[in-house]
Parts: sequence; C-alpha cells; structure tokens
Amino acid sequence: MPPAISLQLYTVNAELEPDLDAGVARLAAIGFDTVEAFAFVDRAAQLRSAFDAHGIRARTGHAFLVEQTIPLPDGTVMTAPSHADTFAAARELGIEIVIDPFVGPDSWTTREGVERVAERLNAAADEAAAHGLRVGYHNHDHELRPHIDGKPALQVLAELLDPRVVLELDLYWASAAGIDLVPFVRELGDRIVAVHVKDGPMRPDISTASVPTDQTPAGQGDVRLAEALAAATALEYAVIEFDGYDGDVFDGVRQSYEWLAAQLAPTTSEVSA
Repeated sequence: MPPAISLQLYTVNAELEPDLDAGVARLAAIGFDTVEAFAFVDRAAQLRSAFDAHGIRARTGHAFLVEQTIPLPDGTVMTAPSHADTFAAARELGIEIVIDPFVGPDSWTTREGVERVAERLNAAADEAAAHGLRVGYHNHDHELRPHIDGKPALQVLAELLDPRVVLELDLYWASAAGIDLVPFVRELGDRIVAVHVKDGPMRPDISTASVPTDQTPAGQGDVRLAEALAAATALEYAVIEFDGYDGDVFDGVRQSYEWLAAQLAPTTSEVSA
C-alpha cells in the first residue's frame, strides 16, 4: 500500500489563520484527506471541527517533546505544553505519531548531546504508548552536518533510539547538509516512516539559519525525491512542505500533490499482483 500523501499545515498557516474552515476546504479540493498538524495542543477542538467538515484527518503532528523551553527567532522563549496535554490533544485529533520538530544545533555536536536527545525521546515513547501513540523526530540540516565517530549525528541518534521511536526525514534539509539521500535512506531502513517532500535548487549556503524563499514544487528542483521515496521501504506518510515559497502557496502545494500522486501510484504489475 503506498504511503498517504499529507501536508504540513505550517506551509499554509498564513492562509489558514484568517479562515481555518475555508483553508481546509481548499486543501480537500486539491485532494488531501491527510495532513500533519502543528501547534495543535491549544486548538485541537477547532482543528478537529474543520477537519471533520471536509473529510480530513491529522495522522501526524509536530509538538516539542525533548525541550521544555524553545528559543524563538524574535528573541522570546516558548514554553512547550506538557507531554500529558500534548498526547491528550493528539488523541482528540486522531493523530497516530507525535513528532518533535526541532532540537537546537548545540545538541548535535557531541555524543553526549545526542544521547540526551535519545534518552528524552525514548522516555516520551513510554508515555505515548500509554495513549496508544508513537513518537518521532524530524530533522533539519544541523542534525546531519556534524559527524560523530564518522557518522552524521542523526544516524547516531537512530542507533540510540528505542525501536518504537521513528524518524521523519526531511529530504530537502538532508540534501542541503550534503547527505547522499538514497544510500542514507536505505541505511536508516524501517526507522523512516515519514518524509518531508520539498524541493528547490541546492546551494552551499542553504541552512535553517537563513531559510531560502526559492523552494519549488516537488519534482522541479535538485533534490532526488523520486529515488529517495523509492528507497524508503517502510514509508507511511509522504508530507509536502514549503519553508519558503515565492508564489501562490496553494498552487505550489497542488503541483506537489499532483507530482507525488503520480510518483506513488501503483504500477501495472503491482495492481495485477
């Protein structure tokens, strides 16, 4: 069975804020029945109402599990909701996997730092299991640039994680970090159950420290998306996302959806089998 095509709602957040119901309706019209929620703990009821009205379900969601305080770009500090509140909201929305979206760069430069991240994710997995949930981690580039014992720090993390903890590999940010995607996806194997599908031109200066605005619809940039998707044998969710897009974001999302649907469509031999 092919993975579900999803959308990280951060992509269209500016369009959803003024009218959540209308924005979700536009996503349903494109063809989405699955999305990835973020900042969902304090608005689970509103999201659930909009999703239910348009036949959409949030099967994955981003929420902080490792850090309790998160520095924001504007210089302020965010306090993450408790795990109990996070998992309760996830259950209300029907989320299956709660994915931590960010642990800062300082944690990825030493084995001790990575061990700390692994310990906290493993502990969160124990808590989540009591709610019938899984947990995971989503990368940017800074988890892959440092090497520990000759391996990218994210790979070291994978080796330290409880088997219940999954990875959502952001294919764009992995490429920006210089990772050879296809063998890396194969190396991580069943650990990868979700990917972020985004594309764009690759340049040496791309990093989360300066998010580019020239990302493109999937299949129109330099990221080896099709090959990486084919190599991800345990994939459950292919999640479209734009960090920065200089155009009509709903049109970019539609183009990505159509490309991804074509890539994931069963072949004639698969259908006949």
